[in-house]
Amino acid sequence: MNLKPFLAKALCGLFLPAVLAGGSARATNLTVTHWADGMYGTPFAVALEKGFFKDAGVNVTGFITSQGGGTTVRNALASDIPYGEVALPAAIAAIKQGVQLTIVHGGVLSLADNVWVAKKDSPLSTIMDLKGKKLGYSSPKSVTDMVSTMALSNRGILADVDRKAVGSLSSAYTALREGAVDAIYMTEPVFSRERDNIKIVFKSGDEIPRATQTVGIVRSDYLKKNPATIKAIIEGRRKGVEYLLKNPEESGDILAKYYKIDPKIAKLAINDILASKGDYWSAGKLDYEGMNAMLKGLILVKAIEPGPFDWAAIVDESLLPADQRSK
Repeated sequence: MNLKPFLAKALCGLFLPAVLAGGSARATNLTVTHWADGMYGTPFAVALEKGFFKDAGVNVTGFITSQGGGTTVRNALASDIPYGEVALPAAIAAIKQGVQLTIVHGGVLSLADNVWVAKKDSPLSTIMDLKGKKLGYSSPKSVTDMVSTMALSNRGILADVDRKAVGSLSSAYTALREGAVDAIYMTEPVFSRERDNIKIVFKSGDEIPRATQTVGIVRSDYLKKNPATIKAIIEGRRKGVEYLLKNPEESGDILAKYYKIDPKIAKLAINDILASKGDYWSAGKLDYEGMNAMLKGLILVKAIEPGPFDWAAIVDESLLPADQRSK
């Protein structure tokens, strides 16, 4: 066995896989953006708990995560199985920088988990009320930067709102409580936990109905040599999505177990998302309209230069089930 890849990962602080008894399958962690603090990981938690990954032929034992963006992409591409569900903007940025990766499935197809909130006693109640007010987003060129820019631009009030970068959600909440901003972004499941202490000003999904947040990516050279492994991951996740949609209450308990949160909060978050318009968790299918919306957002916040973007050159749908392919 070649130990060099393992030593390299150990030095990087990444998970060192174990070899199962019999040596036929290696346990591995998968990379999922915002695992344990965002809703993107719910199908993965369900798939792991119900044994769907193992049934499909890949021995997933846990997950690697980060606070999103390029860090998650780097984690994914450096892993034993260089796959991850990552933010689409981060994947696009990496591709623009020449990173050889391939998009292999859709992840989260809407902004149903993303809301903009104010203090409970605030007079703000609609997006138009933000004129002349201060709005807190996470960081420049982030998803919340893009979403707020797109939503306010669509309403024609971008120039009338003082947008401020306020950092992580905990930092944003502190800024709101201390009056540094009038409204902030908030995502599930934190929103369900705090819903009695705040009020919704607007829902991102109402302003931008179709916007792909995450996609599954894999390092292109690995995909060519190991298509069966990636197909197994896609299949396990697909079964996780399907089970979640049919069994939201049980899935809430599973999410609570893996995220270490109150089951009531987990179930509230899942039910809120399922009550929203359109699909949130994709079973694999890619939404090119939603992907183009995120591409437009990246251009708006000047994260990438304007110009044509050829999805066909970086997307491979061949490992998706037939009913999840766009062609």
